[in-house]
Amino acid sequence: MFDFEEERLRQEIVKLGAKRVLIQLPEGLKGEAPRLAKVIEKAGALPIVSADPCYGACDLATSEAESLGADLIVHYGHAKLLKYERVPTIYIEARATISVAEAVEKALPLMANWHKIGLATTVQHVQTLDEAREMLIRTGKTVMVGDAGRLNYPGQVIGCDYSNAKSIAEYVEGFLFVGGGRFHALGLTLTTFKSTVVADPYEKRAYPIDGEAQRVQKQRWACIQEAQKAKTFAVLVGLKPGQKRLEEALNIREKLERAGKDAYIFAVREITPETIMNFPTVDAYINTACPRVSLDASSKFSKPMLTMSEALVVAGEISWSELCKRGFF
Repeated sequence: MFDFEEERLRQEIVKLGAKRVLIQLPEGLKGEAPRLAKVIEKAGALPIVSADPCYGACDLATSEAESLGADLIVHYGHAKLLKYERVPTIYIEARATISVAEAVEKALPLMANWHKIGLATTVQHVQTLDEAREMLIRTGKTVMVGDAGRLNYPGQVIGCDYSNAKSIAEYVEGFLFVGGGRFHALGLTLTTFKSTVVADPYEKRAYPIDGEAQRVQKQRWACIQEAQKAKTFAVLVGLKPGQKRLEEALNIREKLERAGKDAYIFAVREITPETIMNFPTVDAYINTACPRVSLDASSKFSKPMLTMSEALVVAGEISWSELCKRGFF
């Protein structure tokens, strides 16, 4: 279902003269690791597979590569995000090779009352947006796609950046998300506060995501209310290359202290419930690393885990209604 660009991989290894290559794959593609390792070995380099989770291009395994003496990272499934890498890196986006037409066709009745529709997708399907747009236009719809902005491609979204969609949100009645699963579609709805329909080409079906988004909104409001009672906060700074926001963390800490809270800076690589349980005197956490940890795994944490935007509500900087206008991250 995906293009792993094996020939390009071989050519890059030879061109760069790489001798030791670290392979980094997201969870859904890890099954390809042994096959890709053989491709690298035949190209004359030693392949090492990273078995750790990989959540995006922000999670580049730089320290691991340096520790292992790798002179090249091959990062699969995401587009380039960092401006600079300490270890030479090849990004192979693993574009999907399946058709989206059937899923988009099934989405049309769910958008019958919409006249202006925004399109969004992940990097695996950016090449299909023209086809999806033509299908919508043939039914009389006006279609908009956000320009590339901070990302690599028009219409592209990633787990923590929906700037493409936000740039057109006020001009459309809803969004069609082309891609698999609920993760990115849910983020799209929570960021734009527009109705979203998913056209899933893997399952060849379409469905709305609004009900789930509303449930998450209620959970977030409950989390904020609980955090408002907290006295001691830990402001988490991510240690992954694309998640390190120390200045933003210091700014949040200052705002919380002005609001009469005690706040401390904690550095962390993986934000997990097990990590959080080690600090019983902390009442609530502000996550400046990956905001999706707060939104998608909130029920796993025994204490409030807020995004930076939600922390502004606790600090009295913005209201809940303002948060709902600007998005949760």
